Amino acid sequence: MKINTAEFIISNSDVSKCPKDPLPEYAFIGRSNVGKSSLINMLTNHKNLAKTSGRPGKTQLINHFKINSNWFLVDLPGYGYARVSKKTKETFQQFITDYFEKREQLVCAFVLIDIRLEAQKIDLEFINYLGEIECPFCIIFTKADKISKGKTEQHIAAYRKALLANNWEEMPQHFVTSSTEGTGKEQLLEYIDDVNTEVFKSYDEF
Repeated sequence: MKINTAEFIISNSDVSKCPKDPLPEYAFIGRSNVGKSSLINMLTNHKNLAKTSGRPGKTQLINHFKINSNWFLVDLPGYGYARVSKKTKETFQQFITDYFEKREQLVCAFVLIDIRLEAQKIDLEFINYLGEIECPFCIIFTKADKISKGKTEQHIAAYRKALLANNWEEMPQHFVTSSTEGTGKEQLLEYIDDVNTEVFKSYDEF
């Protein structure tokens, strides 16, 4: 798939105010400062579609971008940023869970994980949460250019071991990416294109 158009549509913290279009949505979420904005900009060929910032916790709303006029990329707030107040965290948590549990257009969540770090409890907890609510998702390991290939494989193996120990039957579908080098871009867009094909095929059957 080639992304030709990427248009910002709306930001809000109320799931009921998200776009009504019956288009498939792909939500991007991860721990604060995981490189989410850089990844979104890399995928869409836009330098500033998602605002990058040196200050973690910058994204604080549900942001919808319409891609190629036929699907939505959804940029969600990061989780686990210590400097956000407890009250703000609770508010984030509520509208994030509302989105994942109520948004019918959501066809896949992408959980972003910094590949440089060993398996983080908060990431594993969020993955398990998505499993519990039966939300389709994939894992995107970011910043692969920052460590060796051997270390990358070692950290992915650690996540696989942790998830299998927590009753997962297999490692979820995952991608290894680098926003700096463009690693994983084609594979991710091809995956989204394949899912879109299936979604639109199911629409035609009704």
